[in-house]
Amino acid sequence: MEKGLLSIVLHAHLPFVRHPEHEYFLEENWLYEAISETYIPLIHMFEGLERDGVPFRLTMSLTPTLISMLKDPLLQERYVRHLDRLIELAGKEIDRTRFEPAYHDTALHYYYQFTQARDTFVNRYYRDLIWAFKRFQDRGYLEILTCGATHGFLPLVNRTPGAVRGQIQTAVKQYEKVFGRKPVGIWLPECGYVPGVDRYLKSAGIRYFLVDTHGILHASPRPKFGVFAPIYCNSSVAAFGRDFESSKQVWSAEEGYPGDYDYREYYRDIGFDLDFEYIKPYIAPDGLRVSTGFKYHRITGAGDHKETYSRARALEKAATHAGNFLFNRQKQVECLYEFMGRKPIVVAPYDAELYGHWWYEGPDFLNFLIRKIAYDQDTIRLATPLDYLKQFPVNQVSTPSMSSWGWKGYSETWLSGANEWIYPHLHKASLRMGELANRFLNQNGIVERSLNQAARELLLAQSSDWAFIMHTGTMVPYAVKRTKNHLLNFTRIYEDLINNSVDEGWLKELEDKDNIFPEVDYRVFCDQ
Repeated sequence: MEKGLLSIVLHAHLPFVRHPEHEYFLEENWLYEAISETYIPLIHMFEGLERDGVPFRLTMSLTPTLISMLKDPLLQERYVRHLDRLIELAGKEIDRTRFEPAYHDTALHYYYQFTQARDTFVNRYYRDLIWAFKRFQDRGYLEILTCGATHGFLPLVNRTPGAVRGQIQTAVKQYEKVFGRKPVGIWLPECGYVPGVDRYLKSAGIRYFLVDTHGILHASPRPKFGVFAPIYCNSSVAAFGRDFESSKQVWSAEEGYPGDYDYREYYRDIGFDLDFEYIKPYIAPDGLRVSTGFKYHRITGAGDHKETYSRARALEKAATHAGNFLFNRQKQVECLYEFMGRKPIVVAPYDAELYGHWWYEGPDFLNFLIRKIAYDQDTIRLATPLDYLKQFPVNQVSTPSMSSWGWKGYSETWLSGANEWIYPHLHKASLRMGELANRFLNQNGIVERSLNQAARELLLAQSSDWAFIMHTGTMVPYAVKRTKNHLLNFTRIYEDLINNSVDEGWLKELEDKDNIFPEVDYRVFCDQ
């Protein structure tokens, strides 16, 4: 007997990184690695489930910055070149490891993985993976969410109504163009919510959003069913809260499945291990050693010694963990059903890139889990948040508390000693963007182009990724440079418009480089 629903939500996001001015740019590898290790494996999983007639419903956000990069011809071409280098390296690795069976089998696996990825990307989806995800949404398997336009952290960019409206309306406009429908749900960037944001979602036609656990538990009035049923804000937009237990089994560094000793070790890569002259053609052109994606060791333990990786052994463990996860969700739902007197929904949100990129066997875990849910039990059913709202349209009215996910859960990651300096500048730019939009309302020609580019530069500066990187201490110079450059570009456009001295040549170069959101409309920043 069905007693509850499980909603698995995968948040697919990367910051907008595109540098046509350089033949090779290290940070562009973030996209290429995610395509090979997460997005294409997920597509292959969806295809296999559909082929085998396995019923499934998943929710997945595709952020506007990620969509823009996946549809960009320059990045598509560079990804194919990236794959070609990996396939060449895989061929060399097969030869190098021919007398080492433990490594040889894994080298063969990588060759198959990369050649299959190339065939999928080039020959089957014609370099447009968004088309693949759209296909699964149109066939009823996926519910694709939108996000803030550039993943701007709304509680901290909320200096003007136009700043929040710009993030949301720009995202919705892109979604409609790409998917041919309006988004029904949104992944708030970093799950960052502050009361009042839902009004902007309502005006954009969005029906629900997700928050972290304490955003619901600390809502006012306190929700009767906790995070196991949605609540309605006064705006009538629904809020779903993250289930702590299902998240802990995957996210926890101490208890989570990805830390099992049989899984592939992320941090051990031949880009750092092998002879420099051998690996030189496959690392950065300046000789900087970087990860190649070829990893031959399993996690093993906390020490430096790492045992060799066994793909078969790892898959067995993924199947075991999928069974354990399902067992725990069944017991959880059975208990909740008796207490609530109605079917609960267990919302399990994760960064999509965890599955495949960080946890190499993650897509296999999901594949096993979905098949077990379909055939090994009848207690829970996979569903999307909208499925639950359709089945249970009556829910408590309450206001979620200000909250985020991340360290401590109240914005500390995005407002710390390492990154607090950015916000006075972002707020000043937001005020100036509103000033420009109101002053130059209904313009065309070069003035309109300048205003739209100013909107792009502001949106790109607002990306929460830069503050996150500064806080964590990884690639800090790049994050600082991106923040400063976008703010400086915005400021120059502002001053040029005020002084009626726009340099069209410079503007064209900027439009070609920061070409995100071709249909951006600066008017969303006007006072309304």
